[in-house]
Amino acid sequence: MSTAIYDHDNDVDVMHKINTIELDNWINHLVYIKKELNNIIGLCKKDLSTTLNDNQTLNQFNKKDTENEVLLVALRKYMNSRDNIKECDDTQCDMAFISEHESYRRSYLYHLDKYRKLKDSFFSKVQGTISFIE
Repeated sequence: MSTAIYDHDNDVDVMHKINTIELDNWINHLVYIKKELNNIIGLCKKDLSTTLNDNQTLNQFNKKDTENEVLLVALRKYMNSRDNIKECDDTQCDMAFISEHESYRRSYLYHLDKYRKLKDSFFSKVQGTISFIE
C-alpha cells in the first residue's frame, strides 16, 4: 500500500495511509528496543552481574525481550494483512481495519510504557551502585 497522500484520497484512504506509516514506525521502534534489550541483558549478565547481584532484573529484561519479540511478530503479520485494505469496498470492512489498528496501538503503547518503567527502574538501581569517573 502506497503511503503517499493525494488530493483525491478520501478521509478513509488517508487514515489507512497514516495508520500504515504509524505501524511502520512501531515496528522500527520495536526493532530498536530489541537491540537495546540485547545490550542491557548483556550488561546485566556480564559487567553488572556482581555489582547488581540481582537476578530478578535480568529475568524481567529477558521476559520483556520475549514480549517485545511476540509483539514484533504480531505487528509484522498485521502489516502483511493490511495488503487486503485495497479490497475493502464498504465502510464495515474499513472500520474492521481501523478497529484492529486501534487494538494494536493500545498493545504497543502498553508495551512501551511497561518497558520504559522497567528501564527507568534499572537505571535507578545502576546509578546507585556504580560510581562515575569525573
